[in-house]
Amino acid sequence: MIPIGDENWDRQRWPIVTALFILANVVLFLYEVSLQELGPRALQAFIARWGVVPREYGTLQDLPPQIDLPFWSTLVTSMFLHGGWGHLLGNMLYLWVFGDNVEDRLGRGRFIMFYVLTGIFAALVQVAVNPASTIPTVGASGAISGVLGAYLVLFPRKRVKVLFVWVILEVPAVVVIGMWALTQFVSGLGTLSVNHAQETGGVAYMAHVGGFVAGVIGAVLLGGRPRKGQRRARPTWEPHWH
Repeated sequence: MIPIGDENWDRQRWPIVTALFILANVVLFLYEVSLQELGPRALQAFIARWGVVPREYGTLQDLPPQIDLPFWSTLVTSMFLHGGWGHLLGNMLYLWVFGDNVEDRLGRGRFIMFYVLTGIFAALVQVAVNPASTIPTVGASGAISGVLGAYLVLFPRKRVKVLFVWVILEVPAVVVIGMWALTQFVSGLGTLSVNHAQETGGVAYMAHVGGFVAGVIGAVLLGGRPRKGQRRARPTWEPHWH
């Protein structure tokens, strides 16, 4: 099931932070595309510099190719880089569908803090799982997993419009996100059984799991849960989707 929209009838503000995050990801990816004109090594070196390389965190030093900032700054830079068009478009779709309501409920300032911190935590979980790896980890998936965790806490009853095969369905958020989370947890457990001495690329499922758990906890700690007596009634007209 591919989410393509959700109910936003109770959203009070346009999601400017979510939009800016998406813009930053797109602009940096286009820069990555431009590096391909210089040859594959130019792009590989860029990803190696600014992606999270687990071994750097195990040795506490920046491995070549090095950057002018502390090596741990890649915990932030990596979440704005992507490995391909599919990686980028999938992440940005999820961020747009689910990020706006989470931003609206938490507030813009707290949403920025929430997004960055869950992304950092997700990357650190992946580092902890495979600390000897020299393969860079990039992508906004960890932070977006945090957004999904927060959405599940804050809006479990909202309905999400999903594309299933060739049919568009309206499904409760708890079902959509619950199925996604189950997939990530099962896949993450599968990666733990892999011999990490063998370098393999692919999806960083444990980063997704870490980001999701951080998002659930963060949504509660930041006080985003609707207060008793302040929840507005759902309107009787057809809700707006985006």
